[in-house]
Amino acid sequence: MSSFGSFLTKRLNSIRIAFRGASILLRSEASLKVQFAIAIVMTLAGFYFDISRTEWMIQILVVGGIMTAEGLNTAIERLSDYIQPEFNSRIGMIKDVSAGAVFIMAVTAIITGGIIYLPKIF
Repeated sequence: MSSFGSFLTKRLNSIRIAFRGASILLRSEASLKVQFAIAIVMTLAGFYFDISRTEWMIQILVVGGIMTAEGLNTAIERLSDYIQPEFNSRIGMIKDVSAGAVFIMAVTAIITGGIIYLPKIF
């Protein structure tokens, strides 16, 4: 196989693995299911209120950011539980910080949604 063919095969395999991971995350994490539902509502709102191209880009980045943060939080929690199944205050702090990052992104998303949609609603 040529080096380009090998490179392409490896990239396609990486995409397949990433898609499988995203699918596992969406099927197994209740909070991501809620965020996905909110993303659908926000997408419909974007069409309804005819938001600008810039607003679409910002909305997509914020939605992607919160889902990414949730995915990383889930990975950190699962890894922490694997490394230390029993309660451990240090692991607890790591998990709290990870959840805090999701919270910061969620607040950012709410503020961004307010900036985009409140002027259109009122």
